[in-house]
Amino acid sequence: MNGAEKRMPERILMTADTVGGVWTYSLELACVLGSYGTEVFLATMGAPLTPAQREESSRVPGMKVFESSYRLEWMEDPWDDVREAGEWLLGLEEAVRPDIVHLNGYAHGGLPWRAPAVMVAHSCVLSWWCAVRGGEVPPVWERYRGEVARGLSAADCVVAPSEAMLTELFRHYPVPLSGRVVPNGRTAGLFAPERKEEMVLTVGRLWDEAKNAAALHRIAPSLSWAVYVAGEESHPAGGTFPGGTAVQRLGRLTTRELASWMARASIYALPAYYEPFGLSVLEAGLSGCALVLGDIPSLREIWDGVALFVQPRDEEALKGAIESLIRNPGERKRRAASARARAEEFSPLRMAEGYGAVYGEVMGKKTGKGRGKGKVTAEKRRKRK
Repeated sequence: MNGAEKRMPERILMTADTVGGVWTYSLELACVLGSYGTEVFLATMGAPLTPAQREESSRVPGMKVFESSYRLEWMEDPWDDVREAGEWLLGLEEAVRPDIVHLNGYAHGGLPWRAPAVMVAHSCVLSWWCAVRGGEVPPVWERYRGEVARGLSAADCVVAPSEAMLTELFRHYPVPLSGRVVPNGRTAGLFAPERKEEMVLTVGRLWDEAKNAAALHRIAPSLSWAVYVAGEESHPAGGTFPGGTAVQRLGRLTTRELASWMARASIYALPAYYEPFGLSVLEAGLSGCALVLGDIPSLREIWDGVALFVQPRDEEALKGAIESLIRNPGERKRRAASARARAEEFSPLRMAEGYGAVYGEVMGKKTGKGRGKGKVTAEKRRKRK
């Protein structure tokens, strides 16, 4: 802790979107950074804050929120909004004077920041498309590809929450990267097991094909226990999670409500095609759920030896894995205990130590990058070394 404290900046300007797990990650990180005395200025985009999000953010010490609803780079026809958001962010930097700019997106990496820019790769359309639909993205995404590549090239350091996600960046964007892996963390005190009930739970953006909640919807009628699904059902650009009564729909839950459901769920299933880290899995592990997960590199990286893994497209295997845990309480409890022990390794303190090292490195290397002189390129940084 003392080592991280020495490297921590006094002020950070951080971007966040409000429509996915980046919101949860940003608040968790801001909270632990605040314990070191770091002020976090959080600039939100994507959609207005919900009342629950506004209340959540008000409880984070040392954090100030600047709210907007600019469209995100992966949304439909976002580029005017992305440009306007960039001007807004530069104005915030001028007002806040941060020591670090922490970007949880790509397109603004090439802005002429005065402070060092750390970019975190939570996901990307190209790797999502390859995992979920197969092959290369259609031509309509070429501008996105170029904007992401430019942002990655300009960042002072790129961070990913797993080795698998960092590997995907190298694969899809042939640009020079200074990459680090810093796993996400979650406060264990927010999630804890209670008396377990006969239920299977999944959580996430249900409209996102990558989560593969539809597979649980299809196998639910043949399972011995009820399946509960929680999360946002409507896509920002239209479209919803499939209807029907095969699963019990909980809707979008607050953190407190989610913790209550996870505490009582015996099995957590996420047969994902694509999941760069999986905060919901971490929360389920802390809650003492036995885990059934898609057999993909990122989830293997984090949960190997703990979870039951299935090929995401093999619904018979998914049904079989869940039923095997239902029929075998001893195995279910053993795996639940293992999941809790593994989840406790991914603490906010560990996350803060990782980011402290990154922040310290880029602040130490920074040498007078003025807005008038433009962005220092990755090539120039390599030559300095």
